Amino acid sequence: MAEFWAEWGDLAYVIAAFWAFFEGETFVLFAAAAGRATGMIDPWVLLMSVWIGSFLGDQLWFTLGRRLGSRALTRWPRAEKRVTDALSLIERYGVWFILGFRFIYGVRNVASVACGMSGLHRARFAALNFIAAGAWAASFVTAGWFVGAAVAKHGFMIVGVAILGLIVLFLVARALWQRRRTAPVF
Repeated sequence: MAEFWAEWGDLAYVIAAFWAFFEGETFVLFAAAAGRATGMIDPWVLLMSVWIGSFLGDQLWFTLGRRLGSRALTRWPRAEKRVTDALSLIERYGVWFILGFRFIYGVRNVASVACGMSGLHRARFAALNFIAAGAWAASFVTAGWFVGAAVAKHGFMIVGVAILGLIVLFLVARALWQRRRTAPVF
């Protein structure tokens, strides 16, 4: 990542914005970590660029959902179930879903389409999307920054093992929670 930034210079921030336009959690994490480790990447400029890219990407998906709606789903039938699920989550959770969907991997783009199809007012979505994109950008830049600091202080192997341990702990907790939800009630 540091080599990428060294080669592309300030244009790398534009590429980061473009990457965040579609998805980009991993890219942002690695860029922020590399920025902390090398000092080559300004975290504030990175944050602003991915914030704008993420916001504009979701605005585009919202507009496509609004304009094409169900016609688009006939073209991509595999997305129909995901959009239907997202629509039900919008009805159930409303604003909270809009503020949080970008944190759920693989849901971001279909959720924006669903928001467009739901009849949500364009200005309301734009305001909530702006807030959510900022929270997303700040979260991933900050997380990457702290991972970069931990790697610089403790070494990659120790931090990697700690992160792997957290992932395993999360997966076990999720499995136990799902098993508890589906357990028969006597």
